[in-house]
Amino acid sequence: MAASLGERFVQALAAKDFDRVASLLHPEVDFRGMTPGRCWEANTATQVIEEILRSWFEDGDQIDELLQVDTSRVADRERVGYRLAVSNSEGSFLVEQQAYYETGDGSITWMRMLCSGFRPVAASGTG
Repeated sequence: MAASLGERFVQALAAKDFDRVASLLHPEVDFRGMTPGRCWEANTATQVIEEILRSWFEDGDQIDELLQVDTSRVADRERVGYRLAVSNSEGSFLVEQQAYYETGDGSITWMRMLCSGFRPVAASGTG
């Protein structure tokens, strides 16, 4: 079975392949996100990439592994949840995100995302 748009979005994000992420978003996507300290809004794929995702996962952040992905439907919406192992100069972290999205014309047209933030983990494992 082919991967859903949500799964492909997560795979591209985990690879920090922002060009591929952009190709999955409608050019006029309606995006809202929430991290522990801020709410984010964007109305174009370019804004999502440049103003949001590149802020969440900066150049110094290494996404080491895509640990988990699960998908489902919530009535007329799709859902994708995922967990990433991330490291940077400050240590090792888990990041979990949940996204609800709608599609049209083969791209994500609407997305709402909630992020756990970078949660520190012990050097012995990823919890």
